[in-house]
Amino acid sequence: MAAVDARSPLNGEITCGSLLQQLQQTWDEVGETDEERDQMLLQLEQECLEVYKRKVDQAAKSRAYLLQTLADAKIELARLMAALGEKTVVGFPEKNSGTIKEQLSAITPVLEQLWMQKDERVKEFSGVQSQIQKISGEIAGTSEQVESPVVDESDLSVKKLAEFHAHLDELQKEKSERLQKVLELVSTVHDLCAVLGMDFLSTVIEVHPSLNESTGAQSLSISNETLAKLANTVVALEEDKKHRLQKLQELASQLIDLWNLMETPDEERGLFDHVTCNISASVDEVTGGGALTLDLIKQAETEVERLDQLKASKMKEIALKKQTELEQIFAHVHIEIDSEAAREKIMSLIDSGNVEPAELLSDMDNQIMNAKEEASSRKEILDKVEKWMSACEEESWLEDYNRDDNRYNATRGAHLNLKRAEKARVLVNKIPALVESLVAKTRVWEQDRGIKFMYDGVPLLAMLDEYTMLRQEREEEKRRLRDQKKFHEQLSKEPETIGATPSPARPGTKKGVGSRVNGSGNGNASRRLSLPAHNGSLSINKDGKRDMTRPVAPVNYVAISKVDAASEPITSTP
Repeated sequence: MAAVDARSPLNGEITCGSLLQQLQQTWDEVGETDEERDQMLLQLEQECLEVYKRKVDQAAKSRAYLLQTLADAKIELARLMAALGEKTVVGFPEKNSGTIKEQLSAITPVLEQLWMQKDERVKEFSGVQSQIQKISGEIAGTSEQVESPVVDESDLSVKKLAEFHAHLDELQKEKSERLQKVLELVSTVHDLCAVLGMDFLSTVIEVHPSLNESTGAQSLSISNETLAKLANTVVALEEDKKHRLQKLQELASQLIDLWNLMETPDEERGLFDHVTCNISASVDEVTGGGALTLDLIKQAETEVERLDQLKASKMKEIALKKQTELEQIFAHVHIEIDSEAAREKIMSLIDSGNVEPAELLSDMDNQIMNAKEEASSRKEILDKVEKWMSACEEESWLEDYNRDDNRYNATRGAHLNLKRAEKARVLVNKIPALVESLVAKTRVWEQDRGIKFMYDGVPLLAMLDEYTMLRQEREEEKRRLRDQKKFHEQLSKEPETIGATPSPARPGTKKGVGSRVNGSGNGNASRRLSLPAHNGSLSINKDGKRDMTRPVAPVNYVAISKVDAASEPITSTP
């Protein structure tokens, strides 16, 4: 049996020794035997062992619990650090040191800090993922069915969060681009609807209700479906715009053709400037509001139909007007045409309807153009012909003047006639050279074109040849008259001559020698080319031969004594 601590309690403190001492005293007083005492002490010792054993078990359980708690804390710490992507924690020892409770005391605040950090990260992840989910839904067109995102708490690292932020930035950029694309397409639809005269609001609402102008830009649908529908709408409107422009340009071209055909005044054409202003414009150049409305096209169609009905009656007037212009050109350059037959042919073509009016007028315009070219090619020769005829007229006047016995009398205007006679003699002397030059140019002209140069239906070369021949005959006649005059003068000087032989009488009236020229362009309906000779008129038919049906007048003579010295024969340049 263990020794009994008999020390008295200090300050009333109860200890095992004091209690054992009291028990010993009590046993002494009672008179317990040693066996009873030993048995009771053994029982007491066993009871103490049981109490110690229970305490030891409790202590072991507490230690195991603390160890498990510490292990769980370490596991949670490792999990949080792994989830947050933290390799080390500030203030937490890397190696295990101290008691279990000390270790728990050290790890608990670290865990609390990591838990707070985790909650903040979860909120950040949830916010980013919510935005990603929302924008993705807008792009996919399912924004009405967006649910709260599920955050994966196994990876809450900064790197993962940065990846989500990068993804969010890409989606926000794509959203911005899509929104810009939607706004551009909506603007294009607006412009096209304005040009085509269509209701813009109903057009875009049909694509998606959010495209209403009353909604904000951020609420616009940016889904693939909306973009595709908008793009298809733009394509359809552009195609419609293209077809309408083609239709309007065709109508404008028809209007211009009809206006030109019927020579419509500018005042009436100006009423349709809004139709014809885009006749040569491309599709992209037509941007004016209402430029391609259906009402405008209908208006143009109505005007084309109206002008078509007036075209037939107006055509005859225009065609005859062009025919008159053509006849005037030919008449001005002395080209004969069958005007009556040409007019009858034009009327029959228009009445038959076998020819398009535009083609007929175009053909007539070509004829007028060709006629002007022909007139231009004949101008130099015709100018010389005009000079030739004027010179012949002066020659005829000069011959009449020379036959006038009173030309030197002091009558009124005598000095003017004298000046004219002087000029006429100079001009008449130039006639042979003029005729020679005219013949040369006419032959060159005929060789270049392979046709004869006709003057009022008569070959010009034939006229010139006949004129040259008659001029030669006239010169011979003059020489014969001079010889006869000399002969009579010699007879008058002979003494045996009883009386003077009568001289041939000079005609009292002019007999013109020349070709008749019709429609000379200067307004003379009938102009006569005449020579001062007295052997008749020059008449050439259309074959270039002398017209033998027209007799040549006989030569008349007057007394030689009456031939004035001033009426000297006209000499010509050889």
